[in-house]
Formats: sequence, C-alpha cells, structure tokens
Amino acid sequence: MKHLEDLRRMGLFDARVPRYTSYPPATAFTAQAGAEFQVSCLGSLDPATPVSVYIHIPFCERLCWFCACRTQGTTTLKPVVNYLRVLKKELELLRATLPEGVTMGQMHWGGGTPTILPPDMIRELAQAIMDVIPPAPDLSFSVEIDPTLVDDAKIGALADMGMTRASIGIQDFALDVQEAIGRKQSFTATRACVDSLRAAGITSLNADLVYGLPHQTPAKLANTIAKVRALDPDRIALFGYAHVPTFSKRQKMIPDAALPGEEERYHLARQAAQSFTGSGYEAIGIDHFGKPEDSLTIAARSGRLRRNFQGYTDDTCPTLIGIGASSISQFAQGYVQNASATAAYIERIEAGHLSGHRGYALTSEDRLRSAAINMLMCDFEIDLAKLDVHPNARDLLPIHKAILEEFAGYVVASGQGLRITKAGRPLTRIIAQRYDGFSDIVAQYSQAS
Repeated sequence: MKHLEDLRRMGLFDARVPRYTSYPPATAFTAQAGAEFQVSCLGSLDPATPVSVYIHIPFCERLCWFCACRTQGTTTLKPVVNYLRVLKKELELLRATLPEGVTMGQMHWGGGTPTILPPDMIRELAQAIMDVIPPAPDLSFSVEIDPTLVDDAKIGALADMGMTRASIGIQDFALDVQEAIGRKQSFTATRACVDSLRAAGITSLNADLVYGLPHQTPAKLANTIAKVRALDPDRIALFGYAHVPTFSKRQKMIPDAALPGEEERYHLARQAAQSFTGSGYEAIGIDHFGKPEDSLTIAARSGRLRRNFQGYTDDTCPTLIGIGASSISQFAQGYVQNASATAAYIERIEAGHLSGHRGYALTSEDRLRSAAINMLMCDFEIDLAKLDVHPNARDLLPIHKAILEEFAGYVVASGQGLRITKAGRPLTRIIAQRYDGFSDIVAQYSQAS
C-alpha cells in the first residue's frame, strides 16, 4: 500500500509525459528545419556506414478507434496505387541526393497497414527501395502485419523480398474490448497468420499488446496473455493506451467511462509483466519482453539497447531515413519529418522536392540530455563516466542531485551516477523528463502509468 502511495505522490497516476522515442520529442519540431535541412543531412552521409529506412504506408481498410497514428481509411486500392507511384518518385529524389554507395542495414514498414499492399505491389515497393539504397549483406527487414488483412501470398511475397521479422498487432483478444476499439480480430485468424509466417521461414516474431483499453479487466487480460503465449512470439511489446481524443478524433468513439482508472492501468501492466517474465521472457526497458536468445534481449543485456521512433531497437545504424507521409528521419544533425497529411506529402513530391516540412537541429546540450534520457529509458541508470564524452556533462549534476532527493528509495546513487531501482521503474518516464529541456512545451502526452 505504501508503494502505491509513493507512486501516487511522485505523480505516476497524474502525469502525462513523452514516450521519449526521440529527444527532443516531436512537439519541439519547427518549420525552421525543413526540406533544406533534410537535403543537407542526406548529402552529408558517410557511404561507409549503413542506414536504416522506415517506410510509412498510411492506409487501412478499417480505422481502429484506439489508434493515434497518421492513417486514413480506404475501401479500394486506387489511393494505394497512387501512393506507391509517389513513393517511387520520392525514392528517385533520394537517389539524386544521397552520396553514392550508401547501403541499408535495416528496413521497417509501418502504418497504417503495410499488408494492405497486394503481393505484386509488395515486390514492386521492396525492389524500388533496394534499387536506390542497396541492402547490406545482413539486412534486417521488419513489417507490421494485420492478421485480418494478410494471406499466404502476401506473406510469401514479403519473405521473397527478404523479410526477417514480423510484428503482429493483437492489442487484446476479448471480444467486448475489440468491439469498443473498432478492431475485431479472432485468435483463429491470428493463429493462422503466425503459422503462415513460420512456414514461410520467418524466425523472428513480435506481438503487440495494449493495456488500459476500454472494458479491459485482469481476467480478460489473463486470457489474452495465455493465448499470446500459445502463439510463442519471440518478443512482446506491451504499450499503454494513450487516450487523446482531442488529437485523434476517432478516439471519441471510445467512451471515457469504459476506460480503466490510472491505478487499474498500473495493475494491468504489472499483471502482464509478471506473467511474461514468469514464463521465461526477459523484461526489456519499460514495455518490452523477449526470449533470452532474441536479439533485442541480447542488446539489452549487453548495454546496446536504443530508442527510436519504432520504440526499443537493437539497430546500430546511426541514421534513420523516413520515407512516405509523416515519416521522421533521424540524422546526426537532428530530425526532419515529412509532410504529415498524405495530400500535402504528395503535392511536395510531385513538385520535385523532398517533403520535409518540420524538424529540429540538435545542439551539444540536446545531445547531452538525449544521452542521459536514453540511458534511463534503456538501462534504468545514468553512468556519468559515459556522459563525460559530451561537453559540459557536469552541468547535469544539479539534476542528478535533485532526482536522488525527489525519488529517494526509488533512485539510488550507483558508482559514477544513479540507478532506478526495480520498484521505481514505473516512474522512468517521469524521471527522464527531469532532463528534458523542453518540458515546458504545452502538449497532450500519454499517461505515465
């Protein structure tokens, strides 16, 4: 009981804070770092260092009400065909901008629903990307998959083009929960998708779950977890539902009264975490779990875990090139986001220009704060010796001291730095925000619990 009182006092059940998939968060992006900055960053890449590539497919046959991603519904392939045509134009603009010899170490297709593409379009898009940015010998290629919108032919096409990891959206298997979020998906269809992926030789499988959904209860979540364990994924992402109806209008379809309270959310998250770790998965960061032999687990164990816009990653590529509407690129110099609305993105590409429309140019102070936040989010500790590679690292000492005092017992001094205890890990995002130089920006972030 005292533990819950402490967490409440420290803000866990009230705070809304960034997820810190980047620093600064995208809320700090401005139009000052747009297409011109994008071209400069792309042109300065070192061909000897592979890059990661993210492709955004913003279309869905159904719009799930809980989702806050940049997506749009369609009942025909007509807008998808046109979008693929524009993606190929963007790739040609990249070809003219990138230094010769740049290769691709990782590729991720997200959405929206990438598996809305039929097999021929899957092959066409993958080949177009690889023609412009050739794959490195050990390319990792992951795709977000909707089990209700995929078949053997699509999975075969993805496997033929080199897919190595599939990420399956599940959220929750309880029917009333699915109805409340506009996403019906049976266990039978999900099982068939997993079997097809395994038969196609896909050896790495990720399952996405969400806690804090409407009508979700411990009993329903336990049933979902049992079914997920039967699917035997290699890693699991357990995200807290972010209810932001003022930002994502479709979330107004979800009645507030059906959502679990903040403390209920906390207990649901703990229940799931204990179930997964109790069945052999290792906890990774604040919301992932992996089998001991999974590459993400190994990265976490060896201190190589990182955060990017897809969440936790073992990606070692320092550059991420975002392609498609609303995609965000990450460079050594900073971030650039393509035009968010699909129509605006298409207009810019059709005019013969890259579509970067806002971003952020990093300062030395930003890099220091980013390193500190990444250490906390990935390793639950800050090593001052590692921070000393950044100029003025000791400027953060007053923050370290204040954190040790404010979160006493949940953050402890450790070697040359500080460490969040296991009991304090639910507070990680709140603690990370103490290092955020943009915490005064008014924005609607997700719940900390």
